[in-house]
Amino acid sequence: MEVFPAVVAALRAAQSAAFRVVHFSVQDNHLHLLVEADDSAALRKGARSLGVRLARAINRACGRTGRVLDDRYDTRALRTPREVRFALGYVLFNFKKHQVRVPTRLDPCSSAPWCDGFRARSAVELEGAPVVVPHTWLARVGWRRHGLLSPDEHPA
Repeated sequence: MEVFPAVVAALRAAQSAAFRVVHFSVQDNHLHLLVEADDSAALRKGARSLGVRLARAINRACGRTGRVLDDRYDTRALRTPREVRFALGYVLFNFKKHQVRVPTRLDPCSSAPWCDGFRARSAVELEGAPVVVPHTWLARVGWRRHGLLSPDEHPA
C-alpha cells in the first residue's frame, strides 16, 4: 500500500462534527492542514486523534513501527478573509516550493481536486472526499473576497 492513500484514509476517518479537515497537502516529509474546530478542546482532541490515525496508517503502509509525527507543529488561528485566502493558496500550492519541476498545475496529493474555489472550474463532487465543506463563513465564503485561486499561483 502506498503512503498517500493511507494518509487520505486517516484524514477521512478523523472527521467529526466538532473537528473538520477542510484542506490539506501531503509533502514528502510533512503535511499542511486547514482545519476547523468548534472550540479549543475539539481542536486538541481532533488533532490528537488525527495524529494517532496518521501514525498508524503511515506505519502500516511502510511496514514499520515507531514514532511518525514530530512534536513540532505550527498552529495559527486565521481571523480574516485575507489570512484564509493566503493560507489556502499556501496549502494547495505548497508542492511548487518543494519540486524543481512542476509536472501538473494542481497537486494530486492535496485537496485541490475537491476545492471549489478555482477560477474557471466546474462543480466539484465531495462524496467520499477526505475533506468536508467548511462550516465557517471565513473558510466557505469570506476568503473569496480576495479572489478565486488560479492554478498558476505559487506560495509565498
